[in-house]
This record gives sequence, C-alpha cells and structure tokens, in this order.
Amino acid sequence: MSIGPTLSPRRMRLSKRIVRHHLPLLLISAGSSAALYCTRPYPDVLTRLSFSTAYPAMFLLAFTLVTGPCNVLLRRVNPVSSDLRRDTGIWAGILGILHTAVGQCVHLRGRPWLYYIYGPQEHHRGLRHDLFGFANFTGVLSVLLLGALLATSNDFALRRLGTPRWKNLQRWNYAVFGLAAAHAIGYLVIEKQKLLFDITLALAFATTLIMQTAGWTRRVRERRDRSIQPAG
Repeated sequence: MSIGPTLSPRRMRLSKRIVRHHLPLLLISAGSSAALYCTRPYPDVLTRLSFSTAYPAMFLLAFTLVTGPCNVLLRRVNPVSSDLRRDTGIWAGILGILHTAVGQCVHLRGRPWLYYIYGPQEHHRGLRHDLFGFANFTGVLSVLLLGALLATSNDFALRRLGTPRWKNLQRWNYAVFGLAAAHAIGYLVIEKQKLLFDITLALAFATTLIMQTAGWTRRVRERRDRSIQPAG
C-alpha cells in the first residue's frame, strides 16, 4: 500500500543531486571561503571577501576539467553531461561571479572603470595595456564566459540546443580556465602573494594540464586501436 505520493524520476534525480552534490559543495565552498576570510590579514571586508572566493572558485573549476580525464583513464563511462561535473561547475560559477562583483570594488574604490582604462592622471590613454589591465581583462572575459556556461548548465538548455551544440558550448570551459589562470597569475605578481599561494595555484594548474593531456592521449590511442582492428 502506498504511504505517500511517489516522486517523479526528474524530482528524484534532483533530490539526489541536492543531497549528494549541492549540499557537500555548499559546505566546501562556504567552509573554504570562511577559512580564507578569517585568516587573511587584510583590514577591510571587501578585500577579504574577494580573496576568499577566488581560490575556491578556481579549484572547483579545475575539478570540472579533471573529472572527464579521470573517467577516461579509469575506463569508466564518460557521459556527455555528468551531474557531478555540472553541479561543481554551478558552484564554481557562483563563486566566480561573486569574486568578480566584489573584486570591482577592491582597488580604486568607487571607480571600477579604471580597472580597464587609464585615468586622466596617468601617462597613457585608452584601454589599459599594463599588467593590471591584463589581469582585469582576462578576469572579466573569464567570468562572462562562465556566466554563459552557468546559464546553460541545465537539462532544458541541453534539450533545446541538442547534444552536439550544447557540448560545443560547454567546451568553452577550457577558455574560462585559461583566462582565469592568466588572471590569477597576473594578480599573484601584482599583489606579491605568499609563496604558499603561488605553489597552491601552480599545483592546481599543473594537475589540470597533466590530467587533460593524459585523458586526451588515452582517447587518441583508443581511437587509433579501434581503427586498425580487423573487421569481424
């Protein structure tokens, strides 16, 4: 005898995603951000908040690029859309957008346009082409692409666009990561962060690059082996 209403497969899947992915990711995001916020010596809230959301966002983004190669290397099924990869990307997008929004208020308080153009008292004119401008342009381009990916990280967009178009759009995640890495390196140099943070980001970048290369190599080898197998 039925005790209560039966959940539809879609709602059951959503419930599992919330319990298995979103709640742990919320705890990881909030916990790591809180730890960085409380341990940084910056005197104001905005600088602490900007810093404390940057590193968790980068590591979650790196994780989305590592899950696929891990499946390939472990000979597991590597679906077009993985719930874990998608949900991790959602939290990376949330933190990345929050970091960018807060970051516009950290330097040059009240004048965020000077992140991208030279001020009247500076020697140059027009768009910034110094390291500060490079770090800001790569950061804002990264978050704009991240916002587009976040907006389409759902089943509706997958059905609407179709698998090939949706997958091609999601591959811009590589560009997001590359631009975010350039942004992070730029600010590491500008702010002269401690060696520990330099090493931490370097490990994240290196691990992602190595895993992507290893996964790509395995896929190429498997396609080559299938192509040379005799018929029948």
